[in-house]
Amino acid sequence: MNVTRLADAPAYEAPGHFDMRMLRLQGREAGPAESLWLGLSWLLPGGRTTLDASPVEKHYVVVEGELTIVAERDGVREEATLARLDSCRIAPGEGRQLENRTNRPAAVVLAMPFAPPG
Repeated sequence: MNVTRLADAPAYEAPGHFDMRMLRLQGREAGPAESLWLGLSWLLPGGRTTLDASPVEKHYVVVEGELTIVAERDGVREEATLARLDSCRIAPGEGRQLENRTNRPAAVVLAMPFAPPG
């Protein structure tokens, strides 16, 4: 068993993330994992990511506040605003942008595999 206490979760930086604080909950710097890692991101009001795609799927669960997720695939753009305990999957190759459009901080858990399947 690998336990990561929030007080001990290592912070990490990611390109294209603005007004955000990111913590690794499991995997990578937070300890052993075979297939995926978990992160917790706090987005300040106005916090956001750039619209980027990756070759792996991403799963988001909002645990505090409200978060808008913009997705784009094959030139088709859609957006959804998620509230506490709402979740969203972003497919491999699908662009995604996170935005906190509110005046309150938002927190989201991210589950992401280390590598694409196959």
